[in-house]
Amino acid sequence: MMWKDKYKIGVEAIDQQHEELFRRVSNFNQTIRNEVNWEAKLDKVKETMLFMKDYVIVHFNDEEAYQEQIGYPQIEEHKDAHAKFKQGIDNYVKIFEEEGFTEEKIQEFGGKLMAWLIMHVGNMDQKIGEYVKSKGGQA
Repeated sequence: MMWKDKYKIGVEAIDQQHEELFRRVSNFNQTIRNEVNWEAKLDKVKETMLFMKDYVIVHFNDEEAYQEQIGYPQIEEHKDAHAKFKQGIDNYVKIFEEEGFTEEKIQEFGGKLMAWLIMHVGNMDQKIGEYVKSKGGQA
């Protein structure tokens, strides 16, 4: 799995959600790479898309509520990044609905999810933890 302890920001609820996101996306990527049965791949794609659509909304809301609570100065750009990611998932939902599920698009979707998670959680979210520490508080 791609999750690393260094991704933790020190806020337990958010860290747990991040870990769950990584677990799901890693699992998804493994299935689409290694599973030879096309039906099994499709089921995994559909399940992952539904999960991501619901879960990121819950997670982003929690993360934004926490940022408001601590007076996080970069909250607006963070909200923008969240909105773009949600948009990205919706775009893939549309592509799959209109063009069907192709091996190429499925692999691309998996790659995009993982790249985004690493970039966002491994970079942007780290700044929340740093901000809290700079205030002398525990995250």
